[in-house]
Amino acid sequence: MIATLAWPLCTLAAYALAVGLYRRSGHHLLCLPVLTGTALVVALLLLSGTDYPVYAQATQALRWLAGPAVIALAVPLYRQAALLRRLALPLLGALLAGGLTAVLATLGLAWAVGAPREVALSLAPKSATMPIAMAAAERAGGVPALAAMAVVATGVLGTLLCAPLLRRLRIEDERVSAFTLGLAAHAIGVARVLQTRPETVAFAALAMSLNGVATAVVVAVVTRWL
Repeated sequence: MIATLAWPLCTLAAYALAVGLYRRSGHHLLCLPVLTGTALVVALLLLSGTDYPVYAQATQALRWLAGPAVIALAVPLYRQAALLRRLALPLLGALLAGGLTAVLATLGLAWAVGAPREVALSLAPKSATMPIAMAAAERAGGVPALAAMAVVATGVLGTLLCAPLLRRLRIEDERVSAFTLGLAAHAIGVARVLQTRPETVAFAALAMSLNGVATAVVVAVVTRWL
């Protein structure tokens, strides 16, 4: 019972510390709460010798709250609905190009280095948000835990690399940047947009949502051919 109560409190405390560090750093990318907060929780798990299944069981309520948080992103989507409809074709093209590339390039690289099928299918949905990626990986025959780690790594690296890459490509439209972050870095990218360019968060939320569905479909179809 003690552990059941302690781990949610430890998780919330780690998040609060991570957010404080992020703000004091001036929103530095290397201080993203998902990165530093996760590192703190992992350190606590290692120091206490607690297995992940025990932690996962104890924090079920916190993980459930991720669902309503994602649904709440429908609010900015509704507010920007007219603009999103006008840009439907270019957004759909970007979604198809980005989503297909993320899955097929991952599978191709895994095949090139001789990775086991189970590993390849676990990594394939890494650009989708975590609940979708874990479910898609498990249904395809992958390992949900490995998929979860790949999702976190993709979100952090995507958020770190998107801005420099877009600057190098001389892309200055903030709507494009937001859509790219949502597509490439899922929820972590959306959080970054919400903190730095909240007026464009609808584009990031749309990209994350649609790419999650598209990734699940592509992984399911590709699995039948492997």
